[in-house]
Amino acid sequence: MKAVTIIPARGGSKRIPRKNIKPFLGHPIIKYSIDAALESGMFDEVMVSTDDEEIAEVAKSCGAVVPFFRSAKNADDYATVAHVLNEVLGEYRAIGKEFDYMCCIYPTAPFVTSNRIKEAMQTLVENQLEGVVPVLRFSFPVQRAVRINDKGFLYMPTPEHYNTRSQDLEPTYHDSGSFYCLEIKSFLEQQILYPKKAMPLILKESEAQDIDTVEDWQIAEFKMKFFRDLSS
Repeated sequence: MKAVTIIPARGGSKRIPRKNIKPFLGHPIIKYSIDAALESGMFDEVMVSTDDEEIAEVAKSCGAVVPFFRSAKNADDYATVAHVLNEVLGEYRAIGKEFDYMCCIYPTAPFVTSNRIKEAMQTLVENQLEGVVPVLRFSFPVQRAVRINDKGFLYMPTPEHYNTRSQDLEPTYHDSGSFYCLEIKSFLEQQILYPKKAMPLILKESEAQDIDTVEDWQIAEFKMKFFRDLSS
């Protein structure tokens, strides 16, 4: 088995400037993703895909490699993660490197651990899957969600569940926004991060935090401090 970690970290983040290398509790936030991948011992290469010289230097100082830079086309606001992964795999093929599996880890995923990555990769390989996706359970049942109509009034899309007890509703989950472990052959065929034969890796709330805004960032730092203190 040959496997690669791909950490997509472009330089043009808007809502949090220089987000991918911004200090998070004393370290560039990307370092947490790099460390988790390296410490898992599951990869032949841990690489960062970036269009930015400074991000590249920080990534290399943390132990990752930057064998080539990302194209301008795949560094704008419209490029998807799938586009970036395709480009990386194509560049590797061009220099004679092929991999069987990949783990795409977001650069702003400080709660990712080497143990969880190892668990996901082993599940992927041992069960001959196409993907393993970390997910979180919705804390409130989505079947009882409400929406706002064009007149500003609340309504319930599934009124049949108005009186259904929460414990009687099927649990639902959402993407943790942290990492994806994928079989490369299947990814190239399907071009999606949730392939047909993918299994979930169910995380606890303490293991993930979406970071898109300054407030998200502050919550993530508070959350990590809290759980660090709890375990010490």
